[in-house]
Amino acid sequence: MLEIRFHSRGGQGGVVAGKLLAVAVFKEGLYVQSFPTFGVERRAAPVMAFVRVDDQPIRIRTQIYHPDHIVILDQSLLQMIDVTQGLKPGGTILINTEKKPEEFDFKGDFKVVTVDASSIAVKHGLGSVTQPIVNTSILGAVSKVLKVAKIESIVSAIEEEVPAKVEANAAAAREAYEVASG
Repeated sequence: MLEIRFHSRGGQGGVVAGKLLAVAVFKEGLYVQSFPTFGVERRAAPVMAFVRVDDQPIRIRTQIYHPDHIVILDQSLLQMIDVTQGLKPGGTILINTEKKPEEFDFKGDFKVVTVDASSIAVKHGLGSVTQPIVNTSILGAVSKVLKVAKIESIVSAIEEEVPAKVEANAAAAREAYEVASG
């Protein structure tokens, strides 16, 4: 079973990112779970979303305590919480940031990958410069780096599930896929 934990802030689309990834994975014939957890329900509050993927039915019903990978939609969360808590050795930390991977100093056996999903989102008119909505652009990077779902499945999920700016969201995912390394 593959387990991914998303860290974001309310309003950035972290919960929707988990749902879209789940739809994409389901389209590829795998079993999937997607669910969020959050405290005070307000804009900018820390939010976690979880996605489980397997080739057989998933019976576990708890939050993910030992993820294989971490996806961080807002790098400011790094100063607030230990995003690596429980991350399995060899896991990937995908961060939405302008910084290079080597600028991060996580303690442990982790691969760090960065993508400027915020700039990509703003370029495609998703949110604003001060509050970009990065969920679809980060999913393009998730597809490339974590290889959980094909980019075509991500775009198909966006086309099915996103209610507004469908073409812009799909273009943001494709661009992030192209620029992400991994």
